[in-house]
Amino acid sequence: MLELTVEQISMGQTAADKPAALRLLAEYLVSDGLVAEGYLDGLQAREAQGSTFLGQGIAIPHGTPQTRDLVFTTGVRLLQFPDGVDWGDGHKVYLAIGIAARSDEHLRLLQLLTRALGETDLAEALRRASSAEALLKLLQGAPQELALDAQMIGLGVPAEDFEELVWRGARLLRRAECAGSGFAAVLQQAEALPLGDGLWWLHSEQTVRKPGLAFVTPEQPLRYLGQPLTGLFCLASLGAAHQALLERLCSLLIEGRGHELCRASSSHAVLEVLGGVQSSDWPSARITLANAHGLHARPAMALALLAKDYDGEIRLRVVDSGEAAVSVKSLSRLLSLGARRGQVLEFTVEPHIAAQALPALLAAVKAGLGEEVEVLAPVVEAVLETFAEPSPSAPPAGASIQGVAAAPGIASGPAHVQVVRVFDYPLRGSSPATERERLHTALGAVQADIQGLIQRSQAKAIREIFVTHQEMLADPALGDEVELRLRQGESAEAGWMAVIEAAARQQESLQDALLAERAADLRDVGRRVLASLCGVKDEPEPEQPYVLVMEEVGPSDVARLNPARVAGILTARGGATAHSAIVARALGIPAVVGAGEAVVLIAPGTPLLLDGQRGRVIVAPPADELARALAERAQRDARLQAANARRLEPAITEDGHAVEVFANIGESAGIDKVVELGAEGVGLLRTELIFMAHPQLPDEATQEAEYRRVLDGLGGRPLVVRTLDVGGDKPLPYWPIAEEENPFLGVRGIRLTLQRPQVMESQLRALLRAADARPLRIMFPMVGQVEEWRQARAMVERLREDIPVADLQIGIMVEVPSAALLAPVLAREVDFFSVGTNDLTQYTLAIDRGHPSLSAQADGLHPAVLQLIDITVRAAHAHGKWVGICGELAADPQAVPVLLGLEVDELSVAARSIAEVKAQVRAVNMQQARKLAREALLLGSAADVRALVENR
Repeated sequence: MLELTVEQISMGQTAADKPAALRLLAEYLVSDGLVAEGYLDGLQAREAQGSTFLGQGIAIPHGTPQTRDLVFTTGVRLLQFPDGVDWGDGHKVYLAIGIAARSDEHLRLLQLLTRALGETDLAEALRRASSAEALLKLLQGAPQELALDAQMIGLGVPAEDFEELVWRGARLLRRAECAGSGFAAVLQQAEALPLGDGLWWLHSEQTVRKPGLAFVTPEQPLRYLGQPLTGLFCLASLGAAHQALLERLCSLLIEGRGHELCRASSSHAVLEVLGGVQSSDWPSARITLANAHGLHARPAMALALLAKDYDGEIRLRVVDSGEAAVSVKSLSRLLSLGARRGQVLEFTVEPHIAAQALPALLAAVKAGLGEEVEVLAPVVEAVLETFAEPSPSAPPAGASIQGVAAAPGIASGPAHVQVVRVFDYPLRGSSPATERERLHTALGAVQADIQGLIQRSQAKAIREIFVTHQEMLADPALGDEVELRLRQGESAEAGWMAVIEAAARQQESLQDALLAERAADLRDVGRRVLASLCGVKDEPEPEQPYVLVMEEVGPSDVARLNPARVAGILTARGGATAHSAIVARALGIPAVVGAGEAVVLIAPGTPLLLDGQRGRVIVAPPADELARALAERAQRDARLQAANARRLEPAITEDGHAVEVFANIGESAGIDKVVELGAEGVGLLRTELIFMAHPQLPDEATQEAEYRRVLDGLGGRPLVVRTLDVGGDKPLPYWPIAEEENPFLGVRGIRLTLQRPQVMESQLRALLRAADARPLRIMFPMVGQVEEWRQARAMVERLREDIPVADLQIGIMVEVPSAALLAPVLAREVDFFSVGTNDLTQYTLAIDRGHPSLSAQADGLHPAVLQLIDITVRAAHAHGKWVGICGELAADPQAVPVLLGLEVDELSVAARSIAEVKAQVRAVNMQQARKLAREALLLGSAADVRALVENR
């Protein structure tokens, strides 16, 4: 390992140019016995490949791989050139570090020099250094701080063994940019040190970028090498940055306090024990960067020099960048932010220097950090004046508002507008004990209230959501953070809401609309506890049926409603996947969400007509339009009753064309009910839901029992099974998947299971064993390339040799546009296609189907999606193969005739929609449907297609 010592340094050297400096270095390396004669050729060859100038007046000449056999011993020789040497490209070198190494050990030297290179005035200091000791101190730089904060703590992580826990710890270090991508593999090769109390220590210096410590605890206690494993420290080691922490940890263990770390329920508790950075309560301030070229080298240097005037930590981040804060005293870290003009900077400083440092930093940035700047404020104000959206106003009578269809049905009634209440409460509490007792009482009251809602709720979806709310209230991490604020003198209301809001914002920052919408659940829980603390009671609902209008309806708001009195729900914000929409569908309440801020300005009592199928609301509708809508509702109710009476009959069009109508299901329970509702088979068994229902990967026997239960209940009807489809918006807690910037375009579906062939093989064996002589159809999700299909098919065929199945078909889901475009090729090899219109639509239109504001545009009746379905059907039928539709489009009343016109063979829908879809099929004439489909393919938008269907 390369280390720097005083004995390796030769001061006051001179060289006329770079070749002379290289000759001098080679002579020293030879005389020191590090290399053989001829190593100079390697130094010169390396410079010919590219300059070894490192920066800050330093160069690190070293040989090429071809001259490594000339190295006797790994070592370095440092030559100081006070007058400087021209190294080319305008670079002046004051210190040349000649390296003799048999491998890439010079990379380790780069790590050692990283913190020195971050200093603002190193080159001049190297030139002026008068002794080897002074020069070495400059190279060592200021001691790097050990990164240890809340983001480096992982408590109760799902891990089945030591290796997986190591992977979790390494992942935290990579996220904090302390280590490279191969750090997990390096750690797993290192020797773990047991510390006692179930704690273990693991460290490595390889692929380390900066020193950092991660601490992780497993969800369930583990054992490793015959000893308990309840907590693991993973250290990215660089220098002696961890020494103080290690000494503190040793003292804790000697005092017998190691259990405090293993039992900690929040990162704050861990950091309090270890003395890590808890900067969340440090003073902070924000300012917009006005420099034309952003925070480039010159202004960054000025900022770093200013920060060094203060004896305390100062950190800076770019707001809304998603990147962590960096030390302002490090030039390299400031440059790594890449801050641009117009971005907002946030300074966070230690409390004892805040009064002096913050004003000085803000003033310096405002003044331009040594550059002349054009002030942003007037420009921003001008832009706002020109382009700012006008304040919303209440929609006039007769106005039609388009939102997101969240729950089907037609509703009418007066508007009952509820705006979010503003609670008035003190920021400071009387005493921690009193505030703690008040909060405890409020939490208990809300818990009891939720328990009552669970007991009264008939729908499983509602009960599951409120169980989640109970878990949120009992979350020890939230409780610990509130407790910390109460100790600092905050009131129960202020402490509670600060923690809830921080957690909700963190949820909203996730790169996934579905998960981000769950912030509404957190705020819903938070408001209910706050209302209890403030003694505010719920507003009574009107006696007559009404349309509830709110900015965003929390699940508890919906579940409290009486479906007999609430005709419909209209919200300003939200998406179709929000919990409030899920609950509304479960209760059968028509709902339109995401309709815009103007809806909350509607005057209470204004008549509203709401169409949850089309996502449309009409304000104060004309009498004739209201009458038409109510007649349509009555006709639909009558049609549903008639359809239900014939639900067990086959679906045959007017001219004798049979279409199979199957059910989409996610679990084996209730299969009898599915058949009773008229399903002619199961067209989509979402097996990932079976995997999600288990706390760990279900074994082969468990899976076989689940699949066998479905086949038994179907009584000989076909079962179409989708193999495990996780990744994207469906993670498995016990199957760690590397974080991706865009998981929907990453490793998901078949891409993921092909990476874990043992998981796929286990599932396939369970399916084949469960089949016996019954019809089994296996399909693979997210196939985008022919090779993916062939790999999956080969696996089935190999397993089928040992587990023969009499009636087996193998196919793919068409969810990726490339699969549809490759249908003419794939149709020669697959037994069937099943079109997943939900994903096919979002990938074709580049619209996240869970996006709060764009999801209304993700319409499967878009001609582009229909074209892909048409390509798939024509290719399949040319080879005698069948095509099913298993997305939500299959149950869309306006889509059914178009899909039949495209000649799909099967529609697979939610069980509750089977009777209605069958009835729609019976009303179709295939000749007319084919003509309708051909016309739809020539249109330009989904709206045009829906208008065509509606006017036929």
